[in-house]
Amino acid sequence: MDRRIEDYALIGDEQTAALVGRDGSIDWLCLPRFDSAACFARLLGDEDHGHWRIAPQGATTCTRRGYRPDTLVLDTEWETDQGTVRVTDLMPQRDRAPDVVRIVEGVSGRVTVHSTLRLRFDYGSVIPWMRRSGGHRVAVAGPDSVWLRSDPSVRTWGEDFGTHSEFTVAEGERVAFVLTWHPSHEPRPALVDPYEALRASVTDWRRWTARCTYAGPHRETVVRSLITLKALSYAPTGGIVAAATSSLPEELGGVRNWDYRFCWLRDSTLTLGALLAAGYHKEAEHWRDWLVRAVAGDPADLQIMYGLAGERRLPEFELPWLPGFAGSSPVRVGNGAVDQLQLDVYGEVMDSLSLARTAGLPTKPHMWAIQCALMKFLEKAWRQPDEGLWEVRGGRRHFVHSKVLVWVAADRAVRTMEDYAELKGDLQGWRALRDEVHREVCERGFDPKRNTFTQYYGSRELDASLLLIPRVGFLPPDDPRVIGTVDAIRDDLGRSGFLRRYDTDAIGVDGMPGGEGAFLACSFWLADALHMTGRTDEAKELFERLVGLVNDVGLLSEEYDPETGRQLGNFPQAFSHIGLVNTALTLFDGEKAG
Repeated sequence: MDRRIEDYALIGDEQTAALVGRDGSIDWLCLPRFDSAACFARLLGDEDHGHWRIAPQGATTCTRRGYRPDTLVLDTEWETDQGTVRVTDLMPQRDRAPDVVRIVEGVSGRVTVHSTLRLRFDYGSVIPWMRRSGGHRVAVAGPDSVWLRSDPSVRTWGEDFGTHSEFTVAEGERVAFVLTWHPSHEPRPALVDPYEALRASVTDWRRWTARCTYAGPHRETVVRSLITLKALSYAPTGGIVAAATSSLPEELGGVRNWDYRFCWLRDSTLTLGALLAAGYHKEAEHWRDWLVRAVAGDPADLQIMYGLAGERRLPEFELPWLPGFAGSSPVRVGNGAVDQLQLDVYGEVMDSLSLARTAGLPTKPHMWAIQCALMKFLEKAWRQPDEGLWEVRGGRRHFVHSKVLVWVAADRAVRTMEDYAELKGDLQGWRALRDEVHREVCERGFDPKRNTFTQYYGSRELDASLLLIPRVGFLPPDDPRVIGTVDAIRDDLGRSGFLRRYDTDAIGVDGMPGGEGAFLACSFWLADALHMTGRTDEAKELFERLVGLVNDVGLLSEEYDPETGRQLGNFPQAFSHIGLVNTALTLFDGEKAG
Protein backbone atom coordinates (compact mmCIF):
# COMPACT_ATOMS: atom_id res chain seq x y z
CA MET A 1 0.00 0.00 0.00
CA ASP A 2 1.28 3.44 -0.95
CA ARG A 3 1.20 5.29 2.36
CA ARG A 4 0.49 9.01 2.43
CA ILE A 5 1.10 11.45 5.25
CA GLU A 6 -2.58 12.38 5.26
CA ASP A 7 -3.49 8.72 5.88
CA TYR A 8 -2.68 9.20 9.56
CA ALA A 9 -4.68 10.30 12.57
CA LEU A 10 -3.28 11.47 15.91
CA ILE A 11 -3.87 10.21 19.42
CA GLY A 12 -1.98 11.45 22.45
CA ASP A 13 -1.85 12.17 26.17
CA GLU A 14 -0.25 15.67 26.14
CA GLN A 15 3.18 14.18 26.79
CA THR A 16 3.61 12.12 23.64
CA ALA A 17 1.55 11.10 20.63
CA ALA A 18 0.99 8.24 18.20
CA LEU A 19 0.03 8.18 14.53
CA VAL A 20 -2.62 5.66 13.47
CA GLY A 21 -2.98 4.76 9.78
CA ARG A 22 -6.08 3.95 7.76
CA ASP A 23 -4.98 0.31 7.87
CA GLY A 24 -5.32 0.24 11.67
CA SER A 25 -1.57 0.34 12.29
CA ILE A 26 0.14 2.58 14.82
CA ASP A 27 3.26 3.46 12.85
CA TRP A 28 4.82 6.15 15.06
CA LEU A 29 5.08 6.36 18.83
CA CYS A 30 7.84 7.81 21.01
CA LEU A 31 7.87 6.84 24.69
CA PRO A 32 7.70 8.35 27.21
CA ARG A 33 7.94 11.86 25.62
CA PHE A 34 7.45 13.43 22.21
CA ASP A 35 11.22 13.64 21.78
CA SER A 36 12.04 10.16 23.08
CA ALA A 37 13.23 7.40 20.77
CA ALA A 38 10.40 5.78 18.82
CA CYS A 39 9.29 2.23 19.64
CA PHE A 40 7.13 2.21 16.50
CA ALA A 41 9.03 3.70 13.53
CA ARG A 42 7.32 2.07 10.54
CA LEU A 43 6.40 5.63 9.50
CA LEU A 44 10.03 6.12 8.44
CA GLY A 45 10.74 2.54 7.43
CA ASP A 46 8.85 -0.74 7.22
CA GLU A 47 7.07 -3.19 9.51
CA ASP A 48 10.34 -4.48 10.92
CA HIS A 49 11.03 -1.01 12.35
CA GLY A 50 8.08 -1.33 14.72
CA HIS A 51 4.29 -1.01 14.48
CA TRP A 52 1.08 -2.29 16.03
CA ARG A 53 -1.78 -3.22 13.72
CA ILE A 54 -5.27 -4.31 14.72
CA ALA A 55 -7.66 -5.07 11.86
CA PRO A 56 -10.05 -7.76 10.58
CA GLN A 57 -8.24 -10.76 9.20
CA GLY A 58 -7.39 -10.17 5.53
CA ALA A 59 -8.56 -6.52 5.52
CA THR A 60 -6.48 -3.67 4.11
CA THR A 61 -7.74 -0.12 4.69
CA CYS A 62 -10.68 0.81 6.84
CA THR A 63 -14.16 1.63 5.56
CA ARG A 64 -14.46 4.83 7.57
CA ARG A 65 -12.94 6.55 10.57
CA GLY A 66 -13.34 9.69 12.61
CA TYR A 67 -12.83 11.28 15.99
CA ARG A 68 -15.67 11.22 18.44
CA PRO A 69 -16.98 14.80 18.31
CA ASP A 70 -14.91 17.27 20.34
CA THR A 71 -12.40 14.62 21.49
CA LEU A 72 -9.08 13.02 20.57
CA VAL A 73 -10.66 9.54 20.69
CA LEU A 74 -10.44 7.84 17.29
CA ASP A 75 -12.96 5.31 15.94
CA THR A 76 -11.98 3.18 12.92
CA GLU A 77 -14.52 0.84 11.31
CA TRP A 78 -14.24 -2.01 8.82
CA GLU A 79 -17.15 -3.55 6.96
CA THR A 80 -16.39 -7.14 5.97
CA ASP A 81 -18.30 -10.06 4.53
CA GLN A 82 -18.62 -11.41 8.07
CA GLY A 83 -19.81 -8.15 9.63
CA THR A 84 -18.63 -4.79 10.91
CA VAL A 85 -16.02 -4.14 13.59
CA ARG A 86 -14.84 -0.93 15.27
CA VAL A 87 -11.45 -0.18 16.83
CA THR A 88 -11.34 2.74 19.28
CA ASP A 89 -7.88 4.21 19.90
CA LEU A 90 -6.86 6.63 22.63
CA MET A 91 -4.07 7.56 25.01
CA PRO A 92 -5.64 8.43 28.36
CA GLN A 93 -4.29 11.24 30.50
CA ARG A 94 -1.48 9.56 32.36
CA ASP A 95 -1.03 9.27 36.09
CA ARG A 96 2.57 8.10 35.98
CA ALA A 97 3.04 5.86 32.93
CA PRO A 98 1.92 6.33 29.31
CA ASP A 99 -0.75 3.92 28.06
CA VAL A 100 -2.14 3.15 24.61
CA VAL A 101 -5.68 1.78 24.77
CA ARG A 102 -7.22 -0.03 21.78
CA ILE A 103 -10.77 -1.33 22.17
CA VAL A 104 -12.16 -3.72 19.55
CA GLU A 105 -15.96 -3.84 19.38
CA GLY A 106 -18.29 -5.95 17.27
CA VAL A 107 -20.87 -3.77 15.51
CA SER A 108 -22.65 -6.47 13.48
CA GLY A 109 -22.12 -10.08 12.48
CA ARG A 110 -19.16 -12.05 13.77
CA VAL A 111 -15.69 -10.88 12.69
CA THR A 112 -12.24 -12.43 13.20
CA VAL A 113 -9.66 -9.81 14.17
CA HIS A 114 -5.87 -10.04 14.15
CA SER A 115 -3.41 -7.99 16.20
CA THR A 116 0.28 -7.80 15.27
CA LEU A 117 2.63 -6.00 17.65
CA ARG A 118 6.26 -5.46 16.70
CA LEU A 119 8.08 -3.41 19.30
CA ARG A 120 11.40 -1.99 18.15
CA PHE A 121 13.06 0.35 20.60
CA ASP A 122 15.51 3.13 19.66
CA TYR A 123 13.86 4.07 16.35
CA GLY A 124 13.48 0.51 15.09
CA SER A 125 17.02 -0.66 15.84
CA VAL A 126 16.54 -2.76 18.99
CA ILE A 127 14.46 -5.95 19.18
CA PRO A 128 13.38 -6.46 22.82
CA TRP A 129 13.33 -9.69 24.80
CA MET A 130 9.73 -10.88 25.22
CA ARG A 131 8.34 -12.95 28.06
CA ARG A 132 5.05 -13.82 29.72
CA SER A 133 4.14 -12.59 33.19
CA GLY A 134 0.78 -13.04 34.85
CA GLY A 135 -1.31 -12.73 31.70
CA HIS A 136 0.90 -10.01 30.23
CA ARG A 137 3.39 -9.97 27.41
CA VAL A 138 6.45 -8.07 28.63
CA ALA A 139 9.09 -6.56 26.33
CA VAL A 140 12.41 -5.40 27.80
CA ALA A 141 15.52 -3.89 26.21
CA GLY A 142 17.92 -1.60 28.05
CA PRO A 143 16.03 1.25 29.73
CA ASP A 144 12.65 0.39 28.17
CA SER A 145 9.93 -1.97 29.30
CA VAL A 146 6.49 -2.38 27.73
CA TRP A 147 3.61 -4.47 29.05
CA LEU A 148 0.74 -5.69 26.84
CA ARG A 149 -2.48 -7.18 28.15
CA SER A 150 -5.99 -7.78 26.86
CA ASP A 151 -9.34 -7.67 28.63
CA PRO A 152 -10.74 -10.28 28.35
CA SER A 153 -7.65 -12.35 27.67
CA VAL A 154 -7.27 -13.64 24.11
CA ARG A 155 -4.96 -16.17 22.50
CA THR A 156 -1.50 -14.63 21.97
CA TRP A 157 1.68 -16.08 20.50
CA GLY A 158 5.11 -15.03 19.30
CA GLU A 159 6.13 -15.31 15.65
CA ASP A 160 8.60 -13.52 13.32
CA PHE A 161 9.87 -11.34 16.18
CA GLY A 162 6.34 -10.09 16.77
CA THR A 163 3.47 -10.71 19.19
CA HIS A 164 0.24 -11.90 17.55
CA SER A 165 -3.31 -12.23 18.80
CA GLU A 166 -6.40 -13.56 17.05
CA PHE A 167 -9.97 -13.54 18.30
CA THR A 168 -13.57 -13.18 17.16
CA VAL A 169 -16.05 -10.51 18.21
CA ALA A 170 -19.80 -10.64 17.72
CA GLU A 171 -22.20 -7.72 17.89
CA GLY A 172 -21.87 -6.00 21.28
CA GLU A 173 -18.73 -7.89 22.32
CA ARG A 174 -15.54 -5.99 23.20
CA VAL A 175 -11.89 -6.84 23.61
CA ALA A 176 -9.54 -4.17 24.96
CA PHE A 177 -5.76 -4.04 24.63
CA VAL A 178 -3.59 -1.87 26.86
CA LEU A 179 0.07 -1.19 26.12
CA THR A 180 1.99 0.44 28.98
CA TRP A 181 5.59 1.74 29.06
CA HIS A 182 7.79 2.24 32.10
CA PRO A 183 11.52 2.38 32.86
CA SER A 184 12.77 -1.19 32.92
CA HIS A 185 14.39 -0.77 36.35
CA GLU A 186 11.09 0.18 37.96
CA PRO A 187 8.14 -2.08 38.90
CA ARG A 188 5.12 -2.27 36.64
CA PRO A 189 2.77 0.70 37.17
CA ALA A 190 -0.84 0.32 38.25
CA LEU A 191 -3.18 -1.18 35.68
CA VAL A 192 -5.51 1.08 33.74
CA ASP A 193 -9.17 0.13 33.27
CA PRO A 194 -9.50 0.61 29.48
CA TYR A 195 -13.25 1.19 29.52
CA GLU A 196 -13.09 3.73 32.33
CA ALA A 197 -10.17 5.40 30.52
CA LEU A 198 -12.38 5.74 27.42
CA ARG A 199 -15.26 7.24 29.39
CA ALA A 200 -13.00 9.68 31.23
CA SER A 201 -11.17 10.73 28.05
CA VAL A 202 -14.39 11.54 26.20
CA THR A 203 -15.71 13.50 29.20
CA ASP A 204 -12.47 15.42 29.74
CA TRP A 205 -12.02 16.40 26.10
CA ARG A 206 -15.62 17.54 25.73
CA ARG A 207 -15.36 19.58 28.89
CA TRP A 208 -12.25 21.23 27.45
CA THR A 209 -13.67 21.95 23.99
CA ALA A 210 -16.80 23.43 25.53
CA ARG A 211 -14.63 26.36 26.64
CA CYS A 212 -13.98 27.39 23.01
CA THR A 213 -15.55 30.81 22.40
CA TYR A 214 -15.39 30.69 18.58
CA ALA A 215 -18.85 30.37 16.99
CA GLY A 216 -18.20 31.28 13.36
CA PRO A 217 -18.07 29.22 10.16
CA HIS A 218 -16.06 25.99 10.14
CA ARG A 219 -16.30 25.76 13.93
CA GLU A 220 -15.76 21.99 13.87
CA THR A 221 -12.50 22.44 11.92
CA VAL A 222 -11.33 25.24 14.21
CA VAL A 223 -12.07 23.13 17.29
CA ARG A 224 -10.19 20.22 15.74
CA SER A 225 -7.19 22.50 15.26
CA LEU A 226 -7.38 23.63 18.89
CA ILE A 227 -7.59 20.01 20.05
CA THR A 228 -4.52 19.27 17.93
CA LEU A 229 -2.60 22.15 19.53
CA LYS A 230 -3.65 20.86 22.94
CA ALA A 231 -2.46 17.37 21.97
CA LEU A 232 0.91 18.78 20.87
CA SER A 233 1.42 20.48 24.23
CA TYR A 234 3.67 18.94 26.86
CA ALA A 235 1.49 19.14 29.96
CA PRO A 236 4.23 19.07 32.63
CA THR A 237 5.85 22.29 31.35
CA GLY A 238 3.41 24.01 28.96
CA GLY A 239 5.73 23.73 25.95
CA ILE A 240 4.13 23.07 22.56
CA VAL A 241 6.02 20.98 20.01
CA ALA A 242 6.01 22.03 16.35
CA ALA A 243 4.91 18.54 15.30
CA ALA A 244 4.69 15.00 16.64
CA THR A 245 7.13 13.59 14.07
CA SER A 246 10.66 13.75 12.74
CA SER A 247 11.88 13.67 9.14
CA LEU A 248 8.63 13.53 7.23
CA PRO A 249 9.78 14.99 3.91
CA GLU A 250 9.08 18.44 2.49
CA GLU A 251 9.69 16.82 -0.91
CA LEU A 252 9.01 13.11 -1.51
CA GLY A 253 12.37 11.42 -2.03
CA GLY A 254 14.21 14.58 -1.03
CA VAL A 255 16.62 15.53 1.75
CA ARG A 256 14.63 18.30 3.47
CA ASN A 257 13.77 16.08 6.42
CA TRP A 258 13.93 17.63 9.89
CA ASP A 259 13.06 16.81 13.49
CA TYR A 260 10.17 19.01 14.67
CA ARG A 261 9.56 17.52 18.13
CA PHE A 262 10.77 20.67 19.86
CA CYS A 263 9.36 24.06 20.86
CA TRP A 264 10.07 27.03 18.56
CA LEU A 265 10.03 30.61 19.82
CA ARG A 266 8.86 31.79 16.38
CA ASP A 267 5.48 30.19 17.11
CA SER A 268 5.03 31.97 20.42
CA THR A 269 3.05 35.10 19.56
CA LEU A 270 0.78 33.35 17.05
CA THR A 271 0.13 30.51 19.51
CA LEU A 272 -0.66 32.88 22.36
CA GLY A 273 -2.96 34.88 20.13
CA ALA A 274 -4.87 31.80 19.02
CA LEU A 275 -5.30 30.45 22.56
CA LEU A 276 -6.32 33.80 24.04
CA ALA A 277 -8.77 34.64 21.26
CA ALA A 278 -10.42 31.22 21.46
CA GLY A 279 -10.94 31.48 25.22
CA TYR A 280 -8.07 29.32 26.50
CA HIS A 281 -6.39 31.70 28.94
CA LYS A 282 -5.11 28.93 31.23
CA GLU A 283 -3.30 27.23 28.36
CA ALA A 284 -1.97 30.58 27.14
CA GLU A 285 -0.58 31.31 30.59
CA HIS A 286 1.03 27.86 30.75
CA TRP A 287 2.74 28.47 27.38
CA ARG A 288 3.83 31.97 28.47
CA ASP A 289 5.35 30.52 31.65
CA TRP A 290 7.30 27.95 29.62
CA LEU A 291 8.55 30.77 27.41
CA VAL A 292 9.79 32.85 30.34
CA ARG A 293 11.65 29.89 31.85
CA ALA A 294 13.17 28.84 28.51
CA VAL A 295 14.58 32.26 27.60
CA ALA A 296 15.91 33.08 31.06
CA GLY A 297 19.68 33.49 31.09
CA ASP A 298 22.21 35.42 29.03
CA PRO A 299 20.33 37.11 26.14
CA ALA A 300 23.28 36.35 23.88
CA ASP A 301 22.46 32.67 24.34
CA LEU A 302 18.81 32.95 23.28
CA GLN A 303 17.94 30.01 21.03
CA ILE A 304 15.33 29.69 18.31
CA MET A 305 14.03 26.45 19.82
CA TYR A 306 14.20 24.48 23.03
CA GLY A 307 13.32 21.05 24.32
CA LEU A 308 10.03 20.22 26.00
CA ALA A 309 11.23 21.42 29.39
CA GLY A 310 13.47 24.14 27.99
CA GLU A 311 16.49 21.94 27.26
CA ARG A 312 19.10 23.72 25.17
CA ARG A 313 21.17 20.90 23.68
CA LEU A 314 19.37 19.29 20.72
CA PRO A 315 22.24 17.75 18.71
CA GLU A 316 21.37 16.66 15.18
CA PHE A 317 22.38 13.23 13.89
CA GLU A 318 21.20 10.71 11.29
CA LEU A 319 19.65 7.24 11.61
CA PRO A 320 21.10 5.35 8.62
CA TRP A 321 19.10 2.13 9.25
CA LEU A 322 15.82 3.95 8.48
CA PRO A 323 15.16 4.48 4.74
CA GLY A 324 12.78 7.38 5.38
CA PHE A 325 9.17 8.01 4.41
CA ALA A 326 8.77 7.21 0.69
CA GLY A 327 12.54 6.73 0.52
CA SER A 328 13.22 10.28 1.71
CA SER A 329 16.57 10.27 3.46
CA PRO A 330 18.44 11.03 5.56
CA VAL A 331 16.30 10.51 8.64
CA ARG A 332 17.40 13.06 11.22
CA VAL A 333 17.00 13.27 14.99
CA GLY A 334 17.71 16.51 16.82
CA ASN A 335 17.96 19.81 14.99
CA GLY A 336 21.20 21.60 14.16
CA ALA A 337 19.34 24.86 13.56
CA VAL A 338 19.28 25.24 17.34
CA ASP A 339 22.70 26.89 17.08
CA GLN A 340 21.63 29.49 14.51
CA LEU A 341 21.32 33.21 15.12
CA GLN A 342 17.82 34.33 14.32
CA LEU A 343 17.22 37.90 15.39
CA ASP A 344 13.48 37.61 14.83
CA VAL A 345 13.08 35.46 17.97
CA TYR A 346 13.84 38.50 20.14
CA GLY A 347 10.88 40.22 18.56
CA GLU A 348 8.71 37.14 18.97
CA VAL A 349 9.52 36.92 22.67
CA MET A 350 8.95 40.63 23.28
CA ASP A 351 5.69 40.53 21.32
CA SER A 352 4.48 37.45 23.20
CA LEU A 353 5.18 38.89 26.62
CA SER A 354 3.59 42.18 25.61
CA LEU A 355 0.49 40.34 24.38
CA ALA A 356 0.32 38.31 27.58
CA ARG A 357 0.54 41.47 29.71
CA THR A 358 -2.12 43.24 27.64
CA ALA A 359 -4.43 40.22 27.83
CA GLY A 360 -4.28 40.37 31.62
CA LEU A 361 -2.29 37.20 32.26
CA PRO A 362 -0.65 37.39 35.70
CA THR A 363 2.87 38.73 35.39
CA LYS A 364 5.82 36.58 36.41
CA PRO A 365 8.67 37.70 38.68
CA HIS A 366 11.64 39.05 36.72
CA MET A 367 9.66 39.03 33.43
CA TRP A 368 10.32 42.71 32.78
CA ALA A 369 13.96 42.33 33.83
CA ILE A 370 14.34 39.58 31.23
CA GLN A 371 12.76 41.82 28.59
CA CYS A 372 15.13 44.67 29.47
CA ALA A 373 18.10 42.31 29.18
CA LEU A 374 16.91 41.15 25.76
CA MET A 375 16.63 44.75 24.60
CA LYS A 376 20.08 45.63 25.90
CA PHE A 377 21.57 42.78 23.85
CA LEU A 378 19.51 43.63 20.77
CA GLU A 379 20.65 47.26 20.75
CA LYS A 380 24.12 46.05 19.76
CA ALA A 381 23.35 42.81 17.95
CA TRP A 382 20.61 43.89 15.55
CA ARG A 383 23.01 45.04 12.84
CA GLN A 384 24.37 41.51 12.40
CA PRO A 385 23.24 39.27 9.55
CA ASP A 386 21.42 36.11 10.64
CA GLU A 387 19.92 32.88 9.29
CA GLY A 388 16.33 34.14 9.30
CA LEU A 389 13.18 32.47 10.56
CA TRP A 390 13.29 29.66 7.95
CA GLU A 391 16.56 28.31 9.37
CA VAL A 392 18.33 28.45 6.03
CA ARG A 393 21.66 26.68 5.78
CA GLY A 394 23.12 28.84 3.04
CA GLY A 395 24.78 31.40 5.28
CA ARG A 396 23.78 34.54 7.13
CA ARG A 397 22.18 37.53 5.45
CA HIS A 398 20.40 40.72 6.44
CA PHE A 399 16.92 39.20 6.24
CA VAL A 400 14.21 41.85 6.15
CA HIS A 401 11.78 39.88 8.31
CA SER A 402 14.44 39.60 11.01
CA LYS A 403 14.95 43.37 11.01
CA VAL A 404 11.19 43.97 11.09
CA LEU A 405 10.98 41.78 14.20
CA VAL A 406 13.81 43.78 15.77
CA TRP A 407 11.57 46.80 15.24
CA VAL A 408 8.74 44.82 16.88
CA ALA A 409 10.92 44.17 19.93
CA ALA A 410 11.72 47.86 20.32
CA ASP A 411 8.13 48.90 19.65
CA ARG A 412 6.69 46.52 22.26
CA ALA A 413 9.28 47.66 24.81
CA VAL A 414 8.31 51.30 24.20
CA ARG A 415 4.58 50.61 24.32
CA THR A 416 4.89 48.60 27.52
CA MET A 417 6.69 51.45 29.27
CA GLU A 418 4.16 53.96 27.97
CA ASP A 419 1.27 51.84 29.27
CA TYR A 420 2.82 50.81 32.60
CA ALA A 421 4.42 53.79 34.23
CA GLU A 422 5.80 51.75 37.13
CA LEU A 423 8.21 49.92 34.81
CA LYS A 424 11.69 51.35 34.37
CA GLY A 425 13.83 51.14 31.26
CA ASP A 426 15.65 53.02 28.49
CA LEU A 427 12.55 54.54 26.92
CA GLN A 428 14.37 57.15 24.85
CA GLY A 429 17.00 54.70 23.68
CA TRP A 430 14.38 52.17 22.59
CA ARG A 431 12.41 54.84 20.76
CA ALA A 432 15.59 55.81 18.90
CA LEU A 433 16.28 52.15 18.09
CA ARG A 434 12.75 51.68 16.80
CA ASP A 435 13.08 54.69 14.50
CA GLU A 436 16.52 53.67 13.24
CA VAL A 437 15.49 50.12 12.38
CA HIS A 438 12.34 51.31 10.64
CA ARG A 439 14.29 53.79 8.55
CA GLU A 440 16.93 51.23 7.55
CA VAL A 441 14.40 48.54 6.57
CA CYS A 442 12.47 50.99 4.40
CA GLU A 443 15.68 52.14 2.73
CA ARG A 444 17.61 48.88 2.33
CA GLY A 445 14.89 46.24 2.35
CA PHE A 446 12.48 47.81 -0.15
CA ASP A 447 12.66 47.66 -3.94
CA PRO A 448 10.98 50.87 -5.21
CA LYS A 449 11.03 49.71 -8.84
CA ARG A 450 8.84 46.71 -8.05
CA ASN A 451 7.11 48.33 -5.05
CA THR A 452 7.86 45.43 -2.73
CA PHE A 453 9.94 44.55 0.28
CA THR A 454 12.53 41.86 -0.45
CA GLN A 455 13.82 38.74 1.28
CA TYR A 456 17.08 40.35 2.38
CA TYR A 457 18.88 43.65 1.82
CA GLY A 458 19.80 44.17 -1.83
CA SER A 459 18.09 41.04 -3.14
CA ARG A 460 15.40 40.55 -5.76
CA GLU A 461 13.97 37.49 -4.00
CA LEU A 462 10.77 37.63 -1.99
CA ASP A 463 9.73 35.93 1.23
CA ALA A 464 6.26 35.08 2.50
CA SER A 465 7.22 36.24 6.00
CA LEU A 466 6.97 39.82 4.66
CA LEU A 467 3.18 39.35 4.73
CA LEU A 468 3.43 39.87 8.49
CA ILE A 469 4.53 43.50 8.09
CA PRO A 470 1.02 44.94 8.54
CA ARG A 471 0.06 42.35 11.14
CA VAL A 472 2.88 43.35 13.50
CA GLY A 473 2.21 47.06 12.91
CA PHE A 474 5.41 47.95 11.06
CA LEU A 475 3.33 49.71 8.39
CA PRO A 476 -0.43 50.25 8.12
CA PRO A 477 -2.34 47.86 5.81
CA ASP A 478 -3.29 50.65 3.41
CA ASP A 479 0.33 51.71 2.83
CA PRO A 480 1.10 51.29 -0.92
CA ARG A 481 4.31 49.44 0.00
CA VAL A 482 2.30 46.85 1.93
CA ILE A 483 -0.21 46.36 -0.88
CA GLY A 484 2.62 46.10 -3.40
CA THR A 485 4.40 43.51 -1.27
CA VAL A 486 1.27 41.38 -0.87
CA ASP A 487 0.65 41.43 -4.62
CA ALA A 488 4.28 40.67 -5.50
CA ILE A 489 4.42 37.74 -3.10
CA ARG A 490 1.18 36.31 -4.40
CA ASP A 491 2.41 36.60 -7.97
CA ASP A 492 5.97 35.36 -7.48
CA LEU A 493 5.54 32.74 -4.76
CA GLY A 494 2.07 31.53 -5.64
CA ARG A 495 1.68 27.88 -6.51
CA SER A 496 -1.72 26.72 -7.78
CA GLY A 497 -3.46 29.20 -5.53
CA PHE A 498 -1.32 28.52 -2.46
CA LEU A 499 1.98 30.02 -1.34
CA ARG A 500 5.60 28.93 -1.03
CA ARG A 501 7.84 30.36 1.69
CA TYR A 502 10.47 31.61 -0.76
CA ASP A 503 12.11 30.57 -4.01
CA THR A 504 14.12 27.45 -3.22
CA ASP A 505 15.85 27.81 -6.60
CA ALA A 506 17.48 31.08 -5.53
CA ILE A 507 21.21 30.45 -5.59
CA GLY A 508 22.73 29.82 -2.19
CA VAL A 509 19.89 31.13 -0.04
CA ASP A 510 18.87 28.00 1.83
CA GLY A 511 21.84 25.83 0.95
CA MET A 512 19.77 22.70 0.27
CA PRO A 513 19.09 20.80 -2.96
CA GLY A 514 15.60 20.09 -4.22
CA GLY A 515 12.37 21.92 -3.57
CA GLU A 516 9.36 21.81 -1.28
CA GLY A 517 5.60 22.17 -1.33
CA ALA A 518 3.36 25.15 -0.68
CA PHE A 519 3.76 26.23 2.93
CA LEU A 520 0.37 26.17 4.62
CA ALA A 521 1.06 28.69 7.41
CA CYS A 522 2.21 31.21 4.79
CA SER A 523 -0.96 30.61 2.79
CA PHE A 524 -2.99 31.47 5.88
CA TRP A 525 -0.84 34.61 6.28
CA LEU A 526 -1.76 35.56 2.73
CA ALA A 527 -5.45 35.26 3.58
CA ASP A 528 -4.87 37.51 6.61
CA ALA A 529 -2.98 40.07 4.51
CA LEU A 530 -5.66 40.11 1.81
CA HIS A 531 -8.27 40.78 4.48
CA MET A 532 -6.21 43.55 6.07
CA THR A 533 -5.70 45.24 2.70
CA GLY A 534 -9.43 45.32 1.99
CA ARG A 535 -9.82 42.18 -0.11
CA THR A 536 -11.89 40.15 2.32
CA ASP A 537 -13.79 38.18 -0.34
CA GLU A 538 -10.50 36.94 -1.80
CA ALA A 539 -9.26 36.15 1.71
CA LYS A 540 -12.36 34.08 2.49
CA GLU A 541 -12.08 32.23 -0.81
CA LEU A 542 -8.47 31.31 -0.04
CA PHE A 543 -9.41 30.24 3.48
CA GLU A 544 -12.10 27.95 2.10
CA ARG A 545 -9.54 26.28 -0.17
CA LEU A 546 -7.09 25.90 2.71
CA VAL A 547 -9.71 24.36 4.98
CA GLY A 548 -10.44 21.94 2.14
CA LEU A 549 -6.92 20.54 2.48
CA VAL A 550 -7.44 18.98 5.91
CA ASN A 551 -7.47 15.21 5.82
CA ASP A 552 -10.54 13.13 6.66
CA VAL A 553 -10.01 13.67 10.39
CA GLY A 554 -9.24 17.40 10.17
CA LEU A 555 -5.42 17.39 10.33
CA LEU A 556 -2.81 19.37 8.39
CA SER A 557 0.88 18.81 7.84
CA GLU A 558 3.44 21.53 7.22
CA GLU A 559 3.16 21.74 3.43
CA TYR A 560 1.01 20.69 0.48
CA ASP A 561 1.87 19.67 -3.08
CA PRO A 562 -0.87 21.00 -5.38
CA GLU A 563 0.34 18.89 -8.31
CA THR A 564 0.00 15.54 -6.54
CA GLY A 565 -2.62 16.61 -4.00
CA ARG A 566 -0.53 15.28 -1.13
CA GLN A 567 0.42 16.69 2.24
CA LEU A 568 4.14 17.06 2.94
CA GLY A 569 6.34 17.69 5.96
CA ASN A 570 5.97 16.86 9.63
CA PHE A 571 2.50 15.99 10.85
CA PRO A 572 0.32 17.26 12.32
CA GLN A 573 1.95 20.67 12.18
CA ALA A 574 1.22 23.17 14.94
CA PHE A 575 2.15 26.13 12.72
CA SER A 576 -0.50 25.15 10.15
CA HIS A 577 -3.22 24.66 12.76
CA ILE A 578 -2.30 27.93 14.47
CA GLY A 579 -2.68 29.62 11.08
CA LEU A 580 -6.09 28.04 10.56
CA VAL A 581 -7.37 29.17 13.95
CA ASN A 582 -6.01 32.70 13.69
CA THR A 583 -7.31 33.24 10.16
CA ALA A 584 -10.76 31.96 11.12
CA LEU A 585 -10.80 34.35 14.06
CA THR A 586 -9.57 37.20 11.83
CA LEU A 587 -12.17 36.62 9.13
CA PHE A 588 -15.21 35.41 11.03
CA ASP A 589 -14.98 36.49 14.66
CA GLY A 590 -18.50 37.37 15.68
CA GLU A 591 -20.18 35.44 12.88
CA LYS A 592 -22.34 32.48 13.85
CA ALA A 593 -21.99 29.09 12.24
CA GLY A 594 -24.35 28.37 9.40
